[in-house]
Amino acid sequence: MKPLAVIAGIGGINAAGRSSTHQGYRRTVIEVLDERLAAGTIRSLAGLMGIAGAIDAEKHRYILEHTLVRGLEPAFLDVDDVAWNCRARLVPGHGPVTFVIAQRDLPARLPDGWKVSEDVAGRVRIDVSTDADILLPVTRALEVSAAGQLPTGFDPKALYPGRGHPRAIQIALFAANDALGSLGIGWDTLMQHVPPDRVSVYAGSAMGQLDQEGNGGLLASRYRGLRPSSRQVPMGLAEMPADFVNAYVLGSVGQTGHNMGACATFLYNLRHAMFDIQSGRSRVALVGGAEAPLCPDVIEGLATMGALGTDKALLELDRHRNAVEPDLRRACRPFGENCGFTIAEGAQFAVLLDDTLAIELGANVMGAVTDVQVHADGYKKSISSPGVGNYITFAKAVARAMRDVGEASVRRRSFVQAHGTGTPQNRTTESQILSGVAKAFGIEDWPVAAIKCFVGHTMAAAGGDQLASTLGVFARGILPGITTIDGVAADVVQEHLRISPHALQRAPTDWDVSFLNAKGFGGNNATATIASPGLVSQWLEQRHGRDALTAWRRRNESTLENAAEWDRALTEGTAKMVYRFDHEVRSEDHVRIENGHLYIEGLAPISLLD
Repeated sequence: MKPLAVIAGIGGINAAGRSSTHQGYRRTVIEVLDERLAAGTIRSLAGLMGIAGAIDAEKHRYILEHTLVRGLEPAFLDVDDVAWNCRARLVPGHGPVTFVIAQRDLPARLPDGWKVSEDVAGRVRIDVSTDADILLPVTRALEVSAAGQLPTGFDPKALYPGRGHPRAIQIALFAANDALGSLGIGWDTLMQHVPPDRVSVYAGSAMGQLDQEGNGGLLASRYRGLRPSSRQVPMGLAEMPADFVNAYVLGSVGQTGHNMGACATFLYNLRHAMFDIQSGRSRVALVGGAEAPLCPDVIEGLATMGALGTDKALLELDRHRNAVEPDLRRACRPFGENCGFTIAEGAQFAVLLDDTLAIELGANVMGAVTDVQVHADGYKKSISSPGVGNYITFAKAVARAMRDVGEASVRRRSFVQAHGTGTPQNRTTESQILSGVAKAFGIEDWPVAAIKCFVGHTMAAAGGDQLASTLGVFARGILPGITTIDGVAADVVQEHLRISPHALQRAPTDWDVSFLNAKGFGGNNATATIASPGLVSQWLEQRHGRDALTAWRRRNESTLENAAEWDRALTEGTAKMVYRFDHEVRSEDHVRIENGHLYIEGLAPISLLD
């Protein structure tokens, strides 16, 4: 039997909060949670948002209003006052255009038609006798105000001694730490049982780091009259989240990489990690995605494509309500009457172990990754339009789950985490796929969730948002409703599906399987199959025996206590992020090769033949 890729930890951050102990998931179903759990989630968010003291009614309301999809907050990005450059052409009138500048600002190469003369000390007078193109610094308003912004007050760069890092790297470091904290087993302890080359890290962004500290600042520097910094090129690379986790959190010398697939990026990386575990190449794998695209340039570009829901279009959707302002809280409306997706920032990391290691260490068993299907669309008319590839990934995933998990589990005890972007094109094409596959495999009333209605579209982290929500459903039993819609749009295919604004409340043991679906720009499609912890426990007993499972449960008690301590520390604001800069750096002086092994000082021997 191939090793099973057990999910032992989940961590991250998005507009709903952090993912450890399912806090972000609980924010999405807080209206139907019992009072104790709901209060715990509010306290968790207060810890993230820097809100101290007892939670009174005003603080409670503030926390709810400053999480999930909402209007971009001016302190983060003032959408009504965005810096811009306006093109203009100066034309001499009755004489030359004349202005005075500091001599140090004089261009090294003078444009045609410029005549320079001294003015006063340190300044020169310029007379321009020909037409001249100039850029005038102005401000303007963006067409889009809604986004999945992280909870107000959460500042990832304040949690570790990093300086000048792009925001996606900042939140990736938090997400990786959160995942490791939720693991409940110290990394150093884990590495006592795993050769250093049997670790995998697959993580990154879909668009690269596009803020000022990364590619955004690099590409805009010439137009702003600045020089690029020495950090912007390397910091802008899309795989930097994995590189930073390897270099400053884990100190890993294991396998690493990043498989970009637009909106399917997380599931592409999950596929690599699953294959590594199943093949025995790795015993531990960290899978992640991080995106921080809430920049004016990105928002403007996506709006120009017609991909985002603009304020004007949102307002038009609600004209029947006599609305006078766009309902930014309901900007993302998967499978309802909608007008575009809602851009968001976020990062998610999952920790996978092979099943033997999970049993041996008493690791948490949150579920398992049993399959990830990836296929392209074939010939296309438009690179951004959906195609046939998602039919293949979804149908294959369901067919294989029928074989591996069981027909009853798929037909009666499964649910779908839809890509559910909130665009008119997605609502029709994805519903056709889900309905068609359900019909083909005899599935009736198939529950469909769409996490983006709460957190927006985090691009590379979107599959991680789906995974974090799925693990929450397995833990609490409540499948979130698509709460931002009044009803299902008329052109959505609903046969064999349950698409509802209302949560579906079942016992945790009533769920066996979840299908995570992703339809990305360019024809990047993926569908992942996630088995529930109850189902995985049955498999573990079959594989390892009842006595081994009993021993695992005893060892797991301390793991659960450690994970709970991490949860408390984050809530109380005392958690320490691991960020080891210039820590035990190894070079050629610390390496030797002999007898078929490579030895690195401080690490376990690495076999060169395995």
